[in-house]
Amino acid sequence: MGCGSCGNNNGSHSPGCGNNGACSTGSCNKLNVYNWLTDMVLPEDYEPFNIVEVRFKGSKKQFYKNVNHLELYTGDKVIVDSDIGYDVGEVSLAGELVKLHLKKYGVDENNSEMRTIQSVANDDEVDKYEKFKAIEQKSLEQARTIALQLRLKMKISDIEYQGDGKKITFYYTSEGRVDFRELIRRYASEFKSRIQMLQVSYREEASRLGGIGSCGRELCCSTWLTDYKVVSMSAPKTQNLSINMLKLSGQCGRLKCCLNYELETYHEALKSFPNEKVKLKTESGLASLKKIDILKGTAWYCYEKSFDWIPLNLERVNEIISLNKKGKTPVTLSDTAKGAEIAFKTLEYKDDLLGENDLTRMDHKNKKSNQKRGHKGRDKNRRFNKPKNKANNHKGNKNSTTKNQNPKNKD
Repeated sequence: MGCGSCGNNNGSHSPGCGNNGACSTGSCNKLNVYNWLTDMVLPEDYEPFNIVEVRFKGSKKQFYKNVNHLELYTGDKVIVDSDIGYDVGEVSLAGELVKLHLKKYGVDENNSEMRTIQSVANDDEVDKYEKFKAIEQKSLEQARTIALQLRLKMKISDIEYQGDGKKITFYYTSEGRVDFRELIRRYASEFKSRIQMLQVSYREEASRLGGIGSCGRELCCSTWLTDYKVVSMSAPKTQNLSINMLKLSGQCGRLKCCLNYELETYHEALKSFPNEKVKLKTESGLASLKKIDILKGTAWYCYEKSFDWIPLNLERVNEIISLNKKGKTPVTLSDTAKGAEIAFKTLEYKDDLLGENDLTRMDHKNKKSNQKRGHKGRDKNRRFNKPKNKANNHKGNKNSTTKNQNPKNKD
């Protein structure tokens, strides 16, 4: 695979850098596919499949017909047909595996509207393509500035130049409908090219921009995920996750797609747990379900008028339920044959949870503390707000005292 680190291939369909698409540069990580059929010996009269998968900027992929029967390898730059002029793309997959991808995306291989590959890109065409790619960031800043000047409620997330520079595609996100007729006229006069506006969802925006998730790996939507299923709040609730939107949301601002990965496993595991309404009847009293640990298979029960949670495994819970159905009641929730009942104790008071019924019990204490603070504040003010003639008064008092104590002045 021709990537940013090696820039060439080894003459076959296998990756040229030897990393099977996991390059450190990130240029091969956009929905990469490893062709595992490359090492198979094909018959002499075998004709290669004439449809090739071509990748463009971000995770955008399209299928093109190889009508000229070019010998193409993964990572080759090719010239493909476009609405106006031509475009430059990179071959991401060729051979028999393309048939599986056509079936996966629901594309008919006999579609007459499918565009074709003209030729392999030469050095001049590649240099021209790289020149337009280099100014994309600057053009994106100009486009955002114009959109802000027009006060449009939209966000220009990405920009893509066509290989020949005759067309520019702007990807934007918006909550509602946007009238960008004046915006297109401003863009056409500024960039001197044909303008195309495409609205994308927030998940598609994150897919195009890429990034690192909270797990430390690249985003799933920008590496291998192609279909974005709806993620509802029932997914974290089913998995007993804390409802913290900062942790549950991805870079797109929506719920993480990975919340659906293990959802079916949790649904299957929850079937073995009893219903919350089912209470366990023992000689010590009735116990109701308070909490479950799906992965460990543990259920926490609590007696009525008690604050002690007792952990039980599913086997013991089902055993007690079966005994209750037969009209039998065990002594305690835990198996007495294996040992005493172990519970996680909590604070328990006779009157209430706080231990006191008087809601004004802290008022006298706060009043005393406020009085102390008031005395301290007044003392502090007295200390720093001394009168200016205080020193003179002390001096005069001192002189008068010494004068009266002088025995010569007694007469």
